[in-house]
Parts: sequence; C-alpha cells; structure tokens
Amino acid sequence: MLVSKNKVVSFFYTVKDDNGVILDQTESGKPFSYLHGAHQIIPGLENELEGKNINDRFSIHVDAENAYGLHDDNLIMTVDRTYFGSEPLEKGLQLQIQSQDGFHIVTVVDFTEKDVTIDANHPLAGVNLNFDIEISDVREATKEELEHGHAHDHGIEDDYEENVEDDDNDIEFNEDENEEDN
Repeated sequence: MLVSKNKVVSFFYTVKDDNGVILDQTESGKPFSYLHGAHQIIPGLENELEGKNINDRFSIHVDAENAYGLHDDNLIMTVDRTYFGSEPLEKGLQLQIQSQDGFHIVTVVDFTEKDVTIDANHPLAGVNLNFDIEISDVREATKEELEHGHAHDHGIEDDYEENVEDDDNDIEFNEDENEEDN
C-alpha cells in the first residue's frame, strides 16, 4: 500500500542538521505514526513521503522553509514580567503561553525584574533537516482517526494529552498589551 491521503503511516527516522548532529530519532522498535494529509508533520517531509511504500528506506533533505520555517525576528518580543507571575525564569526555559490565536511554546531569551524577552520561533526555525527514513507500515485510517484528524497508534495521543495536562508552565497574556513601540 502506498503512502497517500488518509492513510496512517508508521516509520522509523533519524533527523540531523547540516553538520550531522542528530536532532531527533525514533525509539528502538517504536515507529512514529501519523495521518497522511492531515498536516501533522512538517510539509517538506510529508511531501517526500507521498507515494512511498512499506519497507522503503531513503534519505531526504528538507530546507528550513519547508520544515519549521525561517527564523523570524518579529517573533522575538519583550513583555512585562508580571505576566509570568511568580514563575521562576531562566534563559532557555520553554513555556506554553496563551494568546488571542491559541497556545504557543516560547523560549525565554533574557529577563530582568521588569521585562521578559521571549522568542516564539520554533527551536528548529532556520535549520535544514536531513532525514533517514524506513517506512514500517501503511494502512487505511479508521473512521475514528479520520474524524479526530490523527492516528491512534502507539499511545502517541495519550502521551501528548498527558503532557499537555501536566504542563505547569502555562502563561496567558494578551499580545496587544505587550507590543513594543517601533
């Protein structure tokens, strides 16, 4: 069965940057599964998987633009420290914030007693990605998976929901109140 829209695809991968540094990989014996065509993975990878088959092994290069995007300086902003309450801060700390358009993960770049500078870029923004892939399974999605818009394999959904529910680093702020004058 070929990888195509509304198929659940399972694959093993190792992803490296252009310097050969391993950024992520599947655990031994545990493939990653997703619903093809549901925009659950980076677009460059999903496009390259289209038409592949079970047991295909291949390497692909995905430019930053088709991965997590280019680094956008407009996504670095300074907000009032009071929005973080008593949350202990440190440089590099990742927090989940809620803005008018939903939840976002941000990284603390710097902070003072008055202000906090955060970066809302994905940590891999601007990074080209190089994947080694082995497709382990392709199957029809169930009705429930199509309704939910994601695969239900390997406990991924349960792990994700558990991590979101347990996340103690939720901060809510209104972006309009925190924009700096340019």
